[in-house]
This record gives sequence, C-alpha cells and structure tokens, in this order.
Amino acid sequence: MDFGATAIIIGQRAVTWGEAALAGGALALLLLLLTLFMSWRAARGRAREHEAARRHARELERRLAEMAGQMRQQAEVSSARDAHIARMLTERLDNVSTRVGAGLREQAERTAGHLEKLAERLAVIDQAQANITRLSGEVVTLQHILADKQTRGAFGQARMEAIVTDALPASAYDYQATLSNGSRPDCLIRMPDSDLKVVVDAKFPLEAFEAIREARGAEERQRAVRQLRNDIGKHIRDISTKYLIPGETHETAIMFVPSESIYAELYEHHEDIIQKAHKARVILASPNVLMLMVQTMQAIYKDARMREAAGLIQREVGHLLADLERLRQRVAGLQRHFGQASADIDRIVTSTEKISRRGLKIETLELDEPPAPETVPQDPPRPRIVSTRGEE
Repeated sequence: MDFGATAIIIGQRAVTWGEAALAGGALALLLLLLTLFMSWRAARGRAREHEAARRHARELERRLAEMAGQMRQQAEVSSARDAHIARMLTERLDNVSTRVGAGLREQAERTAGHLEKLAERLAVIDQAQANITRLSGEVVTLQHILADKQTRGAFGQARMEAIVTDALPASAYDYQATLSNGSRPDCLIRMPDSDLKVVVDAKFPLEAFEAIREARGAEERQRAVRQLRNDIGKHIRDISTKYLIPGETHETAIMFVPSESIYAELYEHHEDIIQKAHKARVILASPNVLMLMVQTMQAIYKDARMREAAGLIQREVGHLLADLERLRQRVAGLQRHFGQASADIDRIVTSTEKISRRGLKIETLELDEPPAPETVPQDPPRPRIVSTRGEE
C-alpha cells in the first residue's frame, strides 16, 4: 500500500493513507486509554462501595449488639414487671373473691328477706284480690239494680233524699207531694217567707249514656247521642210542663243527676243540652251541686228564723234592761245601808272609848263632880229597799 497516496479529501486538504493510518492508530490508542481510565475509575468506585459496605456492616453489627443488650435488659425488666403484676393480680383476685363471697352472702340474706316480704305482700294481694272479687260481685249486683228503671229511680231518690234530709229541717220539704195539677214531683222544698216551692226531680234517663259507652263505631255512637238528646229533652219538657206552676212552685226546677261522671260528661260534651235546660228553666244538679244548693237554702232558712226571732229578741233585751235597772237601784240601796252601818259602828267605837276612860278613872279613884247628863243622839231611820215590782 502506498502510504503517500491520497486516501480522503477533507475540505481543501487531501489526507494520505499514512496520515489516515496514523490518525487511526492515535484514535485506537485514545480509545484504549479511555477504556483503561474508565475501568480504573469503576474499580475505584467499587472499592469505595465495598469499604462503605464493610463500614455499614460493622455499624450494623454494633447496633445489633446494642439492641441485643437492650432487649436482654428489657426482657429482665419485663420479667420483673410481669412477676409484680402477677403478684398484684393474685392479691387483688383474692380480695375480690373475698368481697364477692361476702357480697353474695349479703345478697343471699337480702334476697331471703325480700322473698319473705314478697310472700307477705302476696298474702296481702291475695286478700285484696278476694276483696276485689267480693266488690266485683257487689258492683254486678249494683249494675243489675241500676238496669231496672224503677230500681234506678229509687236509687236516685234515695241519694237525693239523703242530701236534703241531712241539711234541711223536716218542716222545710215534702217527698212525693201532690201539686194542684195532680203531678207528684220527687221532692218539694218550701221557700222561707214565701208560698213558692222548689221542685227537685230525681228521675234521669240513663239508658242513652250506657249506649254511648257501649258504642262500637261512629255511627252507633251518633245514634246513641241522638237518643240521649231526645231522652233528656223529653225529660226537661216534662219537668217544665208538669212542675213549673206559677204562684205555686218556683220559676226554676232542679233535675237531679245521681252521678258526677254523667254530670261532667253532659257539661263537657253536650253543651246544647245544658242550654236547652236553661231555656226551659231547669237546672241540672249533680250530688255535689245539689248539696251546695241545699246548704244555700239552709242558710236562707237560718236567716229567716233570725228575722222571725228579732222581735222576740228585742222584747227579751227590754226585759233584761229593766232587770238591770232594778239591780242598779238595789245596789244603790245596799250601798246606802252599808254607809249607815259604818256610821253606827263609828258611834259605837266612840261610846266604847268613853266607857273605857270612865272605868279607868273609877279604878284610880279620880272622881270629879258628876257632869251634866249627855244627850244621846238618836239614830236616823233606815231606808227600806223596795223594788219596782213591789218586792223588798
């Protein structure tokens, strides 16, 4: 090969084969040096890494040794703490067992006492149940009684008579008396200072109330309410037309309702019936209301008796004043008598003193000429005490 021949032209310069071969050798040498430098650098880096790995391994071994020591120490501390905890748990379990045993014994005693009291209360409940059973029979009997109209009327009549009889004198009322139109109300109460009488009727329609209580639907209840309004309205009309007689009975009559619950039901849910009764001049009265009315009449009777007795009381007061004047005159006469007696006693004392002095002179022989005779004063006449009735 001709190394002087031109191998390649670069720009304006021709490169020969020798120069090209020389450049190629230089490039190969440069590449070899670069490769050797990179290998040395890589080997040096690996050596540093190995040294770092060895240092890390030694540090890790040191830390593992420290951790092993700490773990042994922690294990010892934990073992001691576990032993202490086990001992404390044992002691506390013993204490809890003791308290639980005592508590169970105490609870057993209390339970036994409670069971004994419960047995006593059950005995009382049994007795109460027996009483309730007996009362239930009596209530059933009362219900049978109230189911009959005549018997129910007698029951209301009895309650009304008990209230009136307890509060008013016998002359103030009549039961089943006959009016001028032939009707016979249950009770007539006489008004003081008047010929008018207050009518009290004790009959009351109870069937409609029972139908309302036993109604099972809205329609049945409405029918029962209509029946109640009709029955009470008819009863109010009967009282108004039969018992309200001008000049003979009071302008207002009383319809006695023998049950507080029925009376409350009427005023709570049937205001139209109450208004209808007021327009007909009929007052509905429960046992408590009737008692209040009768007590008011009792107060009126007492006031009337006081007015009737006012003249007699005035006459007696006049006689009492006359007797008091006679007593005053007699006391004055007695006072004058005691004054005269006191004057007589004074004169007697004076005479006694003179007699004593004269006796003393006689005893000592100190006698003088006899004095002139002393005039003895006469006692004034004593007044006589004469009463206005001629009695001394």
